[in-house]
Amino acid sequence: MPHAPVTWRDHLRYRFENTLSKGAIAIIGWLALVSSVIVILAALVMAIFGILKDPADPASEFGLVEGAWQGLMHAIDAGNLAGDSGWALRILMFVVTIAGIFLVSILIGTITSGLEARLTELRKGRSRVIETHHTLILGWSSKVYSIIGELLIANENQKKPRIVILSMRDKVEMEDDIRVKFPSTRNTQIICRHGNPLDLDDLAVVDPHSARSIVVLAPEEDNPDIYVIKSVLAITNNPERKSSPYHIVAEIRDAKNLEAAALVGGDEAIYVQGEDLIARVTAQTCRQSGLSVVYTELLDFDGAEIYFKAEPALTGKSYREAINSYEDSTLIGIMRANGEALINPPMKTRLENGDQIIAISEDDDTINLSRGATPPVDRSVILPPAKTESAPERTLILGWNEKAEAIVRELDNYVAPGSELVVLCRRDGAREGLLALSKKLGSQRQRLRFADGDITDRATLDALNVPSFAHIILLSYTQLPIQEADAQTLITLLHLRNIAETSGKRLSIVSEMMDMRNRSLAQVAKADDYIVSDKLVSLMLSQLSENKHLDKVFRNLFSSEGSEIYIRPIKQYVRTNKDVDFYTLIEAAALRGETAIGYRLMANADDRENGYGVRVNPRKSEKVRFGVDDQLIVLAED
Repeated sequence: MPHAPVTWRDHLRYRFENTLSKGAIAIIGWLALVSSVIVILAALVMAIFGILKDPADPASEFGLVEGAWQGLMHAIDAGNLAGDSGWALRILMFVVTIAGIFLVSILIGTITSGLEARLTELRKGRSRVIETHHTLILGWSSKVYSIIGELLIANENQKKPRIVILSMRDKVEMEDDIRVKFPSTRNTQIICRHGNPLDLDDLAVVDPHSARSIVVLAPEEDNPDIYVIKSVLAITNNPERKSSPYHIVAEIRDAKNLEAAALVGGDEAIYVQGEDLIARVTAQTCRQSGLSVVYTELLDFDGAEIYFKAEPALTGKSYREAINSYEDSTLIGIMRANGEALINPPMKTRLENGDQIIAISEDDDTINLSRGATPPVDRSVILPPAKTESAPERTLILGWNEKAEAIVRELDNYVAPGSELVVLCRRDGAREGLLALSKKLGSQRQRLRFADGDITDRATLDALNVPSFAHIILLSYTQLPIQEADAQTLITLLHLRNIAETSGKRLSIVSEMMDMRNRSLAQVAKADDYIVSDKLVSLMLSQLSENKHLDKVFRNLFSSEGSEIYIRPIKQYVRTNKDVDFYTLIEAAALRGETAIGYRLMANADDRENGYGVRVNPRKSEKVRFGVDDQLIVLAED
């Protein structure tokens, strides 16, 4: 079929539509052109036909310029028509005024639409961020609030700190949510932008190349690790990437994806495997009541944290000599010049040139060597090391989710031979998973048993003889809606607390909550119900975003290999009911090859305001009288 010929009208329409596609400016230009044509035509008519301003005055004929001015005024303001004299002038100006009304209306509408479009564009947050040395957060999840909260504290001693967030959420919604959570952001400015972190053009808006650190959050949807890996790839393989290394901290959900993530991130990215971290902490915490409080103290920025510092004055000294060198800071290890982190090294280990000390302190500027002589150690209260044999333990797991198998595997690294672990839950695949895990472990340390039942049913709990278990782990049913899962956890906690009160035995319980807002409700049940949740992952991401070298320290502390944190009876180290300073406690622990980092006063074990009795990095010269139930917090091999 032959094409229709292109006419001059087609050409004009095509070019007219092309100019309109340029937006409001083009429309305003066309309106100005049409207005000019109307005004000039009106002026020419008045000049050619000799139209008078005043019919009674023959000399009042309009000139070309005056006619153009009158036409423009009538086009802009219809009120000028009332002052015209003579029907020729009135008819001409009436036509000009009607045309002006339509043109001005179109102009106002165009300007209004243009302003609305511009405000909508600004509302989307598409303007480029002009910041340097900022913390960049890519993505959005429930963890973002904990991360922001920690960074606000960490930034208090910084000059003009900035947090930039790039997410697919609406910019105004993000800002409103943040404002509700943090009415005051102190000296930190939070900047939100709408965009896809996987899109290079959107990524350029937040300038990742100028950021001092980048945090990549896993979205709360299917296959989150793919999103995280692609986000890291968009940074490290960006065509406009910077020559120096990036500092990227990312969250990975599934351990199977860590290898692929490591290939993408190389040495520039540190990955936090959230489920594995929570499983490790849960396994350690359930065996040591109060340990989660210690971890929280070390991981958040409100209180004591872990820092690195070069201390040339300690070069050549042994680790045992160095640990007594600070009044307000607590040494926990040495960072070698080659990057190797030694946590609680042998006491004879010497500090060499280029080494840094690893210390717990209130801030990086509070790590100062003590002046003058160290107070003498009171050796009269130190008890000689005594070897203790581990006894078999019974552990109860209530509930089941994707972290359960990792928790069971982790517990197998700690319990004594002859121990028993019982799982009570009602979830498809749990029995089969536990049986397969039992065969896979082939462990002689603990026997695994499964019981089918409702964890919120009091009769079922009573049938298990809950007080006979040394440790209880309460897991959320993550397949349920968040609030429903937490409701089941809270009901079970209340039953457990009532069982404890009835039996007169204090139960060691560690429970998991999915929504951090429900944590306070769980604590109302009783303060001993230590909560392990995704907040730990948020704290870890925040710490690593400030100092990537902490990754080596955390890998030591949260692993079953090497030195970990233990909370042990203080009566094993010193005589109780005597005034003792922390220098003496450090010496008592050093005799066992351990590093003392704090203590726990059991009189405050239920007092949230006093940190449940946990005191990390106490002032060393301060003397305390400990009771027989108090505990010492140490770094030790096992």
